Amino acid sequence: MYSVGIAYLLWFLSVFGLLGLHRFYLGKIPTGILWICTGGLAGFGTIYDFFTLPRQVREANYRNALYRQPPRGHVNWRNVSDGEARIVHPTGKRKESLERIILRLAKENKGILTVSEVALDAEIPIDDARKYLDNLVTKGVAELRVRKTGALVYVLADFTDRDEPLEDF
Repeated sequence: MYSVGIAYLLWFLSVFGLLGLHRFYLGKIPTGILWICTGGLAGFGTIYDFFTLPRQVREANYRNALYRQPPRGHVNWRNVSDGEARIVHPTGKRKESLERIILRLAKENKGILTVSEVALDAEIPIDDARKYLDNLVTKGVAELRVRKTGALVYVLADFTDRDEPLEDF
C-alpha cells in the first residue's frame, strides 16, 4: 500500500516535485522520467501533483490491488471456436461471455466504460480487458475518449443517453 505521507515527503525532497521522485514511488516511471527531464513540466506538473497526490495514491493502491489479487476461483478467459471470448472456469463450466459483460456494464454506465471496470467485473487482468476494448474500437463498436482528468474511457454510443448530446471529455 502506498502512503500519502510518503508521497508528499518524496514530492518535497525532490525539490517540490521537480525531480519527480513521488511519481517513481507511485509506479509512474515514464512521467517520473519526464518530470526529471522537464523540471516537473516547468513547475506546472509539480503544482498539479501537490493538489492531486491523495487521488494519485488511491489510484496507485487500487491498481496495485488489481494486479496482486488472484482471480476468484482462478477464472480466466479465452477465445473459443466461434471467435467469442468467454469467461471459463478450470472445470470448463461456461460463464457469461466477455462481450456480454462489457455490454451489460455499458448499459449500466450509460455507454461509458473504463478498463478497470471491465477487468474487475470480468475477473480478468487489466491488459486483457484493454486489448478486448481496443479490439472493439478497431471494429468501430466503441470510441476511445479522454476525460478532462486525463482518464481514458471507452464509449459505446448505442448505450449513451440519446436525449442529451455527448460531451467531449
